[in-house]
Amino acid sequence: MAPSRSTRCRRRLSKRSRRKGSADAEAPAPARGGPISKTPDEIDAMAASGAVLAECLDMLEAAVAPGVTTLALDEMAEQFIRDRGGIPSFKGYHGFPGTICPSVNEEVVHAIPGPYALCDGDIISIDCGVTLDGWVSDSARTIPVGVVSQAATDLMDATRRSLAAGITQARVGNRTGDIGAAVQEVVERAGFNVVRTLVGHGVGRSMHEEPQVPNFGSAGSGVLLEEGVVIAIEPMVTERDPEVVLGGDGWVVSTRDNGLAAHFEHTVAITASGPRILTRASA
Repeated sequence: MAPSRSTRCRRRLSKRSRRKGSADAEAPAPARGGPISKTPDEIDAMAASGAVLAECLDMLEAAVAPGVTTLALDEMAEQFIRDRGGIPSFKGYHGFPGTICPSVNEEVVHAIPGPYALCDGDIISIDCGVTLDGWVSDSARTIPVGVVSQAATDLMDATRRSLAAGITQARVGNRTGDIGAAVQEVVERAGFNVVRTLVGHGVGRSMHEEPQVPNFGSAGSGVLLEEGVVIAIEPMVTERDPEVVLGGDGWVVSTRDNGLAAHFEHTVAITASGPRILTRASA
């Protein structure tokens, strides 16, 4: 790790991120009308979309290294998805210009790809969506760049574990509050905080469907989970202050105190036999 280089990189990001606004102003609201259940065949089709997405994220994770720009990662992702017959779900969505949201260090979500070159010690959260045969999948992971701090490692580990805990609660008869409570318990037990103003959501033919899936809450509360509902569970976790701010570009959401943030996400189907993760590689 090269602390002086990493500090310079962090400072450049902070300058861009401190332009404040309403942190949830650009967070698209799910379509109203209640959760939309999918048939087993439709869930299989979503799993095919999710497999392309998982393979794309695996490819990007292998490509992450000091000196690689976020725009280069975006171009790799778009080519990968289109080569497999998919469409980048994010590109053009509400005017978003990229295939991925490459959020670095204190950036939580919705960062726009650009010329920023990754530095040793950075962490990058890559959020991406794939539409295949009309079905959307959505997934994210946070990736270390070179050698990262212990704090960054602990943050990523806690966020990953909180996602796993939330997925275990994605069962018929449970409620969205069971998912949020499980995520929150893991995060706070590890000494970190959950972002409150950004949530998970239903997924299907549209990027955002009902229900909303908060990453906090009380067990037994919220929307009832029924067989066939498909949701994106996506803990967004901060190192310190859970409050976030919106950047001047109208997209990137960053931590208010410039602490690190991590983001992990899977698209999950509620089935009679338990939660089915759809954003896993097919092999």
